[in-house]
Amino acid sequence: MKNRAIGYRVTAAVVGAVTLAAVGGSGFAAAADYGDQDVDVSVDIAKIDNGALALTVDSESAALTEAGSTATERQFTGSLPTVTVTDTRDPEDIPEDTYWYVLGSITDFVGDDGQAPIDSAESFGWTPEITEGDPGNVSAGSPIEPGEGFVDPEILSMAYDSKIINPDGSWSASADLKLLTGADVAPGEYSATLTLSLFE
Repeated sequence: MKNRAIGYRVTAAVVGAVTLAAVGGSGFAAAADYGDQDVDVSVDIAKIDNGALALTVDSESAALTEAGSTATERQFTGSLPTVTVTDTRDPEDIPEDTYWYVLGSITDFVGDDGQAPIDSAESFGWTPEITEGDPGNVSAGSPIEPGEGFVDPEILSMAYDSKIINPDGSWSASADLKLLTGADVAPGEYSATLTLSLFE
């Protein structure tokens, strides 16, 4: 059998075989040769588009610990798990003049024992930075200090056309997180949900 692959089409030629059979005693009859007939066997395998624009986050949680508090305010800091955007699409499948960006939004911090919630829009902030990937094509979002209004800021954004920079493939970012409260904040455990959303 001879196989030949061209692109996504596979063609195989199957050659008929002639069997020699024993006929009585010790004599052998010559096999009749009626000629060979080739049968072309082909299969059309469609291209599977495995490419995608995807967002992943290394962990589902982050903890803030107290650091840098003063007599008038309490400060809690931590780090955002690494956020990665991967683009494995064929550039031909990407529309012209599109670009992607990742936004963050956060709920208020809610206490585990009925404490008054902490307004994240006024108390929470972050400082994003690129940790992997070409910073000439993708940029980190602007720092947001507590009190400046944390309302859907970008952590990562593409500066150019997705079709053009797609071959670079992957970019990662993290962020320093900061929460500021009044010195009179009720003690206890608080939690909030930070949602990261990828748009193009």
